[in-house]
Amino acid sequence: MMRTISFFGVLSIDCCHVDFTVEVERSLRVLDGAVLVVCSVGGVQSQTITVNRQLNRYRVPFLTFINKLDRMNANPSRAMDHLKSKLGHNAAFVQIPIGLEGNFKGIIDLIERKAIYFNGPNGEEVSVEEIPEQYKQETENRRRDLIETISGVDDELGEMFLNEEIPNEQQIHDAIRRCVISRKFNPIFVGSALKNKGVQPLLDSVNRYLPNPAEVENIALDELGKEKKTIKLDPTRSFAAPFVGFAFKIEAGGRNTSATQLTYVRVYQGGVKRGDTLYNMRTLKRTRVSKLVRMHSNKAEEVDEAYAGDICAFYGLDCATGDTFVNDKAYQISMESIFVPDPVISMSIKCSSSTDVEKFAAALARFTREDPTFRIVYDEDNKESIAMGMGELQLDIYAQRIQREYGVKIEMGKPKVSFRESLASPIKFDYLHKKQSGGAGQYGRVIGILEPLSPEKFATVEFSDETSGTNVPSQFIPAIKKGLIRAYEKGSLSGNKISGVKFRLQDGDNHIVDSNELAFMLAAEGAIRQTQEYGQWQIIEPVMLVEINAPSEFQSAVHSLVIKRFGIVSGIEPREDWFTMLAEIPLNDMFGFSTDIRSHTQGKGEFSMEYVRYCPVRPDISNKITQQYQESLEAPQQQRRKN
Repeated sequence: MMRTISFFGVLSIDCCHVDFTVEVERSLRVLDGAVLVVCSVGGVQSQTITVNRQLNRYRVPFLTFINKLDRMNANPSRAMDHLKSKLGHNAAFVQIPIGLEGNFKGIIDLIERKAIYFNGPNGEEVSVEEIPEQYKQETENRRRDLIETISGVDDELGEMFLNEEIPNEQQIHDAIRRCVISRKFNPIFVGSALKNKGVQPLLDSVNRYLPNPAEVENIALDELGKEKKTIKLDPTRSFAAPFVGFAFKIEAGGRNTSATQLTYVRVYQGGVKRGDTLYNMRTLKRTRVSKLVRMHSNKAEEVDEAYAGDICAFYGLDCATGDTFVNDKAYQISMESIFVPDPVISMSIKCSSSTDVEKFAAALARFTREDPTFRIVYDEDNKESIAMGMGELQLDIYAQRIQREYGVKIEMGKPKVSFRESLASPIKFDYLHKKQSGGAGQYGRVIGILEPLSPEKFATVEFSDETSGTNVPSQFIPAIKKGLIRAYEKGSLSGNKISGVKFRLQDGDNHIVDSNELAFMLAAEGAIRQTQEYGQWQIIEPVMLVEINAPSEFQSAVHSLVIKRFGIVSGIEPREDWFTMLAEIPLNDMFGFSTDIRSHTQGKGEFSMEYVRYCPVRPDISNKITQQYQESLEAPQQQRRKN
C-alpha cells in the first residue's frame, strides 16, 4: 500500500515490501528527496541494499534515520559502519542518542550542542536542555568527525578546515544541505519511531536539508523530430509554462468494476485546474479533469488546482502507469518511465466456479493494470492462465484479494520458476529468407554474430547495428528488431524466453523489389533458429540474495540447510546472541524454505530474499527441464496418433 500525508508543505510517500518492488520504484521516481530508515539492531539488510540501489538509479537525495534505539541490542554505531562498508556511503552522525535500549531518553544535536528530550505518553512534549556532563566529550568528538567528513566533499567548509577556522552552526547546516542535494554526504539521525522520539527533529531536517521541487532538475524528452532531445522543465509554480504531469500509480476501483479509476500524478511543470483538458502523450487521447484531489492516506481532499512540485490525483483519467500528460497537444514531450523488473516466479491460476469467470477476469484486469510487475499470460500448451510476479508473497496477496474483494474462489498451482535460455558461446549466423510465389515475393538476408552477454546482464537482450552501406536499408532495422522480439519468446531447449544475448547485425542483402519489412522480420527469426540449431545454449535461473537471522546456537544447522539447497554463503555476521547470514540460493531451491528455517531454529529464525541475477542451472536440472519440455512436445503427437 502507498500512503501520502502532508506536513509543513512536504508530501510523503511510504514504500513497502520488496516483493512489491514496483511501489518503491514509482515512489522514488517522483520524489525529490527521501529518508532511508535503517534498523539499529539488524543494520543494513538485503532489502536496504535493494532500496539503496533504487535511490541511486533515480539519483534521489536522502537522509538516513537509524530507528529502534529502544530495542534490545540496539547499536547505531554498528549500523553506521554497515552504511559505510556495505553501501559505500560517506556518512556521519548529526545526532547521537542519550542512552540505548530501555534507557533511551533522547538525542543530542551535534551541530547546536543541545540535548533534546521527548516526554509525554507519545513523546509529543519536546524539551531542549544542556548536554549531560557524561556526554560532552563524546559530543565534541562526534562533532569534529562530522565537520571533517563534510569538509572532504564540500569546498567552502573544506577551505575553512584547512585554514583551521571553526565554522558556526549555520555554515555547517548550509554545507550539509549542499552535500545532501549533490548526494556527496549522508547525514545520520537517530531515534525511535514507535516511541515518537527523534521524529520531530528528523522532520525539521527534511525541511532544512532536502531539496524543494524548484532545486531539482527534471528532464523530459522532446518527441518531435527524428532525434529525441532532452528539455529541462520549468519548476515555477504558475500557469505560465505548459502543464506536464506524470502518472506514476493507478487504482482501478474495487469490487464494483465500473468504479472510476484513480490516477496519482506528479506535476512537473505548469499547473492544472479542475475542468482542464489534458492529452495522453502515449495514446494522444483527450480527457477532461472532472475531479482533482490531494490524497491523505486513504482520504481524498478535493482541490481546485495543482502546481509544479505537487502530487495530486485525478478521477476518471484513462491511462497506464508511466504515461505523460500535457495540456497542449502540440507540446509533444514525455517523461522517462518507471523501471519495471521482469517477474521471477509464476503459478497457474483459475477460478473454481464457471459462474465467476466474469468477476475473475475483471479482478485480473484490475490488478494487472494497477501493478506492472503482476502479469497474466495464457499458456497455449497447457490451456491455463499463468500469474507471474516478484515473489510468492505478492501472488498470495493478490489471490487473497481476489477472494476477499470479488468473492471469487480461486485455485493456485505450484510455484514455477521463470527459467530462461541463453547462449554459452558466440556463434555466427547468415540467414536468407527468400519466398517467390508469383508477383512480389519476399527477400531478406541478415549476417552477423549472436554472442552472450556478461552474467550481470543475463536478464536483458541487446541489439547492435554494425552495418555499413545499403545492404540492409535503415528502414528495415525496426522490422529486424520486431522479429527478434518474437524469436526470443520461446527457446528450443525448454520453451522458455531467450535472454542474455546480443544480436550484432554486421551485413545482409536486399532486393530492390521483393524486400519488405515482413521479409526482414522473418529473416531475423530464421537467424535465431539457425543459432539454436548450431549454437551452444544453456538454461539459466534466477538466484536470490537471502538474509537469515537466527540465534547463534542454530548457526551450524542453518549453514547446513543453506548448503543443502545449493546455496553459497557470502557472509556471516555475529550479533550478541544472534547471527546474520547472507547467502545466494537459486530460487528453484527456495520453495519450502520458510518451513525448514522454522523447524531448524525452533521457530526463532526468519529470512528475507530478493532477486539478484540469473545464473546457469546445474546439469541435472538442465537435463530434467529439457526432458520435460521434449515430453510435453511429444504428448500431443501421441494423442493424435491414438485418435
